[in-house]
Amino acid sequence: MDKALRIGDREFGSRLILGTGKYRSHAEMKRAHEAARTEMVTVAVRRVDLAARGEEALVQWIDTKRVMLLPNTAACYTADDAIRTARLGREAVGHGFVKLEVIGDEKTLFPDTEALVAAARVLVKDGFTVMPYTSDDVVVAKRLEDAGCAAIMPLGAPIGSGLGIRNPVNLMLLREAVKLPVIVDAGVGTASDAAIAMELGADGVLMNTAIALAQNSVLMAEAMRDAVIAGRKAFLAGRIPRKLYATSSSPLTGMVA
Repeated sequence: MDKALRIGDREFGSRLILGTGKYRSHAEMKRAHEAARTEMVTVAVRRVDLAARGEEALVQWIDTKRVMLLPNTAACYTADDAIRTARLGREAVGHGFVKLEVIGDEKTLFPDTEALVAAARVLVKDGFTVMPYTSDDVVVAKRLEDAGCAAIMPLGAPIGSGLGIRNPVNLMLLREAVKLPVIVDAGVGTASDAAIAMELGADGVLMNTAIALAQNSVLMAEAMRDAVIAGRKAFLAGRIPRKLYATSSSPLTGMVA
């Protein structure tokens, strides 16, 4: 029996986390979230007014009784900026979960890992449940774990690129190196990418662009939901070892002439 995904003091039945940006409409976003059966969605604190009310307010289209809002510090380029933004997010949503982002390069949107670790240390001491977006570097992952983070969120590829899992070996090494949940964040393009991430041992996948910009976002959300479930089952089942040569599926050994 598989266990629920536990992050901090909360458990989640779904291992698929979604974003809220880039959809053609709030209504389409809502349908995609429902199709994916996600239980956690990210909201950029610097881009969305979490306190807004009314039909056009994004948060009005999210069933917060079923889905947890995860504030993120997207578009922050310094540790101090990310810390301030995280505190604003906590005030708006009423809990201390935060997806911590400190961007180091404007073109690739790769994280500034030094500033990320520094910000994580401050926020953990401030009572936050920190989920950092980071590189697939094992050393950085260990430092984030030592800082008290609740999960590690390595990128699979650059944000929004749709390139899929570019470095599966690093993800496997990172999975072995830390005891925290590992959530692959960024780079997923299609369902097979999500399944691969889960087969490598990831505890979950976070995505936005792959669903929001798909030609049929709701159908893609369903595909991603099923892929995450299938990949998790395959990981738990244990795949056969890779071999260079063929092995008969109906061996003759033990047969009576």
